[in-house]
Amino acid sequence: MDIYVGNLTYQTTAEDLIDIFSAYGSVAKANIVTDRDTRRSKGFGFVTMENEQEANNAINALNGKEIQGRVARINPAQDKPAARPARQSRY
Repeated sequence: MDIYVGNLTYQTTAEDLIDIFSAYGSVAKANIVTDRDTRRSKGFGFVTMENEQEANNAINALNGKEIQGRVARINPAQDKPAARPARQSRY
């Protein structure tokens, strides 16, 4: 199950997320979303946990809790919306 982790400090790393979430079960992977140009963190990331029950336990335990000085927003990740079709020129 993929989990959205928001409101992170810019210094939070994927390894930090693995450490935090592994207390609730097996973490398959974690990543921090970064700006394409500057490579700076955008303040959110995703964690993938193999077991859905463990993932739900982590979400319930960590949502609204402080992680590295900021109150985290944690919930199941939603599918990325489909890309909008290209705009057609009026000319």
